[in-house]
Amino acid sequence: MKKIINLLIIIALFSFKSEDHPTLAIGSAAPDFNLKGVDGKMYSLKSFAKSKILMIVFTCNHCPTAQAYEARLKKITADYKAKGVQVIAISPNDAKSVRLDEMGYTDLGDSYQDMQNRAKIAAYNFPYLYDGDTEIASKKYGPIATPHVFIFDEKRILRYSGRVDDVEKPTGIPKNLDTRNALDNLLAGQKVAVEKTKVFGCSVKWAEKEELTNKEKQSWATEEVSLESIDDAGLKQLLKNDTKKLRLINVWATWCGPCVAEIPDFLNINRMYRHRDFELVTISADKPDKKDKTLATLKRLQASSKNYIYNSDDIYKLIELIDPKWQGALPYTILVEPNGKIVYQKQGAINPLKMKTLIVENPLIGRYF
Repeated sequence: MKKIINLLIIIALFSFKSEDHPTLAIGSAAPDFNLKGVDGKMYSLKSFAKSKILMIVFTCNHCPTAQAYEARLKKITADYKAKGVQVIAISPNDAKSVRLDEMGYTDLGDSYQDMQNRAKIAAYNFPYLYDGDTEIASKKYGPIATPHVFIFDEKRILRYSGRVDDVEKPTGIPKNLDTRNALDNLLAGQKVAVEKTKVFGCSVKWAEKEELTNKEKQSWATEEVSLESIDDAGLKQLLKNDTKKLRLINVWATWCGPCVAEIPDFLNINRMYRHRDFELVTISADKPDKKDKTLATLKRLQASSKNYIYNSDDIYKLIELIDPKWQGALPYTILVEPNGKIVYQKQGAINPLKMKTLIVENPLIGRYF
């Protein structure tokens, strides 16, 4: 069943073509818009009427390529502001159409609130506008991927459409500075030498792709949920983490309300990063004779992660084996790097966003390809 659902997802993914929302042609007038910025203000073309050149970048939070270009977009904004260039960014993505398995390189989704967080964290020096609810403006421009740059002259006629440059990694050195070259040409009163390039990045998450996220949720119900007993030696090996993966370990119990309540957060984290060098492990502190009840709870929650239950009634021994610094209250969470280095420990509920940030910022994971 799982294979069938995944096949349907792939078929549906390829059924969405860029022709459904054609890209604005060179020489076209800039379509107007009325979009809310992360600062709460409304923006339209008129808002930037005093600027000699208008550069619109369709980008987003979750895409690793979009994140890789953040610093360069900020630098372009700073370098060309005094020359009369206005840079603005628009997110065309419907947040509900972003699958969790597409978020393996991010800690934030594409909702308006997430955009506000991203703009603040990354210290954006340009307006960041939200078009995820209706995508009316985005469909008029037709971005192919994030990021996609559109540059308009003083009369707001499109003179360049394409990539920022030809190197996606933030540490790379581009050979072709396409966006900067186009800006320089226009500022010099010249025709843009290269008017259009291909773009590379994540596909735009149009609202019609929401059915893919629904199919993803259906696939979770088909994943096997199991529970294994673990002894002292197994726990020691687990903590040693003799792998190349970042291991998130959550200790919980069925009788602990806060524990059960936050398990969905852990599962979402796992679904985001499990295709990378990451794994989630849960350890139940329930008594061994409650194994059936524990497994039933895990199945209800669709917890297809690696799940264990301690095979002893000696809860204090479990505490010492997991982490001598742990005082014993549940839930308890640790993040373990290869070779057993604990880089995070928390008694009580985690902050999901902070945990995602900690994971994606770890050198084993990272935000970029």
